[in-house]
Amino acid sequence: MQAQTASDAVQIALGLQLLAALGAGLLIGIERGWRQRAAADGTRVAGVRTFTLIGGAGGLAAVLALQLSQALGAVFLAAMAALLLAVFLRPRACSDPRDATSLVAALLTLGLGALAGGGYTALALALAALATLLLSARQQAHSLLAALTQEELRALVRYAVLAVGVLPFLPNRDMGPYLAWNPFKLWLVVLLITGFSIAGYIARRLIGPARGTLATAAIGGAYSSTAVTTAFSSQLREGGNGPLATGIALASTIMYARVLILASLLAPAILPRLALLLGPALASAALATLLVWRREENGVARASAPESRPFELVPALGFLLAVAGAALLVRWSQANFGGAGGGLSLFLAGSVDVDAAMVAYSTLPSGAVPDAIAALALAGTVASNMAFKAGIVFTAAGRAGNRAGLALLSSLGVLLASLAFAAFRLL
Repeated sequence: MQAQTASDAVQIALGLQLLAALGAGLLIGIERGWRQRAAADGTRVAGVRTFTLIGGAGGLAAVLALQLSQALGAVFLAAMAALLLAVFLRPRACSDPRDATSLVAALLTLGLGALAGGGYTALALALAALATLLLSARQQAHSLLAALTQEELRALVRYAVLAVGVLPFLPNRDMGPYLAWNPFKLWLVVLLITGFSIAGYIARRLIGPARGTLATAAIGGAYSSTAVTTAFSSQLREGGNGPLATGIALASTIMYARVLILASLLAPAILPRLALLLGPALASAALATLLVWRREENGVARASAPESRPFELVPALGFLLAVAGAALLVRWSQANFGGAGGGLSLFLAGSVDVDAAMVAYSTLPSGAVPDAIAALALAGTVASNMAFKAGIVFTAAGRAGNRAGLALLSSLGVLLASLAFAAFRLL
């Protein structure tokens, strides 16, 4: 009885795998059939039904190999592949060209079917969906390539080298003095900076200099206003198109709001005190952003061409060195000053990444730090971060960054005044 139950379970599992193989073929077959819907009768090699069966055949080959004989499964799979090649490459009576895409799609479908038949049903269906999406984006892909300039192509290739050719081979462990550096995580900083630079460039081309820059700043500010500041500052120095100074100011404005939202989730006990400290600075940052935007608006309206260098590696490497230096200082302070070093390290970490300081505080035991002191400390990390970003602007952008730098400093001044007043009340 138990043996019968086990046999039934195996057959159900195999049936689901074969259904997944058929489903993978069906997904790709729908796209291929739609693409060839206007073809004359007799010129279509494979449509919805054929691609569905190809997927099922791949699944059957895997099941045969796993359940009966590996040799039998291999022979069946090879025979199917040979049949597809013969059908697609045979001489044609008509003059209509047969594209290679359908042949490759058929072989891919066969392979995905084998993957599903081998038990990797979710992966096979996910890859089939991605392949269908890629096949359906033919017109958009060709339009993109037609509009791509040589400089843009080089930028994408360089970024691909950084992301795929370098990152996977870096060690993901703490190394160096005081084990302060993780090469994998540090290189992610480079990808973040250069990624925002390329994303901003693309957005400006797609939806215009003004909206593209502001959209990139808003999205980037919700993740890392420091990265946006670094990317946009280098473009400001080169006279890049778009309201870059406004984007820098906007990213920091969003940073204030992000810190308050994060506090409400991770440290709700200090939220009222933190809001009193950051609220005036948030209002000041919003006002400064509006004033900078009004000054830049006319210049943006006159601009017509996007900047010619979407990829800048040097500013990203400079920011990488700053992050590495801050990480080393954090570990050094912890090693040499014990408990006092914990507060110093929190402050140093916050200068580069405010979220890191907030997360670090949330891990402390409840009541370990009085609410008033904690709010002052976390608001202090925000002030440190604002000063750090202002330094980036004036260093990387030069005189071109005066508007953005002054916007950051005005908000910083309001925040420092709030901190001084709160500290005086605690004394």
